[in-house]
Amino acid sequence: MTKLMEKQKFKQTEIGEIPEDWEVKVLGKSAILKARIGWQGLTTKEYRNSGEYFLITGTELKNGSVDWESCFYVDEYRYEQDVNIQVKNKDVLVTKDGTIGKVAIVRGSHKFATLNSGVFVIRPINNSFNPEFFYYVLRSSAFDTFLSQLTAGSTINHLYQKDFVHFNFPIPVCPQEQTAIATLLSDTDELLASLDKLIAKKKAIKQGLMQEFLKPKEGWHMRTLEELTKIFTKQTGFDYTAHIKPSLVKYKNNNTIPFIQNKDFNNKWINFKTDYYIPKSVAIKFPHILLDEKSLLISISGSIGNIGIYESNELAFIGGAIAILKFKNPKLIDWVMYFLKSDLGQSRLFGGVKSSSHQNLILEDIRKIEILFPEESERITTIKALFDMDSELESLEKKRDKYLMIKQGMMQQLLTGKIRLI
Repeated sequence: MTKLMEKQKFKQTEIGEIPEDWEVKVLGKSAILKARIGWQGLTTKEYRNSGEYFLITGTELKNGSVDWESCFYVDEYRYEQDVNIQVKNKDVLVTKDGTIGKVAIVRGSHKFATLNSGVFVIRPINNSFNPEFFYYVLRSSAFDTFLSQLTAGSTINHLYQKDFVHFNFPIPVCPQEQTAIATLLSDTDELLASLDKLIAKKKAIKQGLMQEFLKPKEGWHMRTLEELTKIFTKQTGFDYTAHIKPSLVKYKNNNTIPFIQNKDFNNKWINFKTDYYIPKSVAIKFPHILLDEKSLLISISGSIGNIGIYESNELAFIGGAIAILKFKNPKLIDWVMYFLKSDLGQSRLFGGVKSSSHQNLILEDIRKIEILFPEESERITTIKALFDMDSELESLEKKRDKYLMIKQGMMQQLLTGKIRLI
C-alpha cells in the first residue's frame, strides 16, 4: 500500500530530508567503479566488424540500455586483458568521456563483452544496493545536479573517478522497497518503449502509403506553386533589422501575437507558446507575412525543408527563415503539403538548394516547383486517409509525452521517499 508523505517521519541529512528508514549511501563506499585506463584503451584499428567479443563504447549506450547491434567486436586477448571490465548482467554503465553521464543497465546475458576507456562499470559491494534502483537514481535530477556542480558553470568532457566516488544518494534500507521502486519504473519504461515502437511502425506505414498515394498517375495535371498562390514571400532583412527585431518581446500580453520560427511548426501543428512575441501594432504593418488565413509554411534557412500548415483563429507572425504561401484556393494547401513531403516533392524542393556557409532554399526556385494533382475526388480521399494517419500519430505521441511526464514526476517522488510503495 502506498504511504503518503504526511503519514511518515523524515530525518535531516547532508542531502536534505529523507524518510527515517532510508539512508544515504556514498558511491565509492558502496560500489566498485571500474574502467579501462586511458593508456590501455583500444584504438579504432582494433575494432572488429564481427566476432564473439563485444566492445561497448559510449556510443552504444542508448535509451538506458546497450545497443548490441551497433557494437563493434575485439579480439580475445583484449577481452581477457582485464576481468574487472568484462560486462555482466545488471552492471550499471556510465559514460565518462565526451557526452558524460549517459547511463545504461545491462539486462540479459551477453557472455563476452568488455568496455573501452570511455565508460565506467559500477557494481554494488556485497549487495549494498539494487543495481536496478541505482540505475534510476542515475537517471534522476539528483545525478544531473551532481554533474552540474562538477561543471561549475563551464563545460567538462570527462567524469573523473576521484569525483564520481563522492556521489551520494538516498536509498531505502529495505531491499524489497528498492525492488518495488525499480520494478514500477521499469514497467513504465517498457510502456514508453512499446509506444515508441508503435509510433515508429505507424510512421513507416504512413510514409510507405504516402509514397504510393502520391505517385503520379495517368490523368494527373500540373501547376506551379507560383500559379497556385496569391502571396508567396518572406520577411526582408531590412524589415527584420529596422522594425521587427527591435519590437520583439519574450512575454505574451493582450497586445502581442506569437512570432513563429522553424521549430514552431510541422504538418498542422503550430506552437503558439513561442520564444518571442511581436506587438500587433507592428505585425499589421506587414500583412503579407501576417498569419491571418490558412497558409503553407516552408523553412528556407537553417533547418530547411520543414513544411507546415497554419490554420487557426489565433493570429501569428512568421520568422525570417520561413516562406509563407497564401493560396488562391486554400482547399489545395493540404494536398500541396503532402506532395512536398513525398519523395518526388522532396526531390523537387531540394533540387534548387543553394549553399554558402549553410544551405538555403531560394524563393525563386520554390515558385517554379511543379505540383501534380489528381482529380478532386481522389485528392480529397487521399488527404483524408493521410490526415487520419497523422491524427492517430499525434494522439499516440501525446499519450507517450503524457506518460513520460508522469514518469518523471513519479521518479522524483519515489526516489526521495515522498511516496512509498511498501
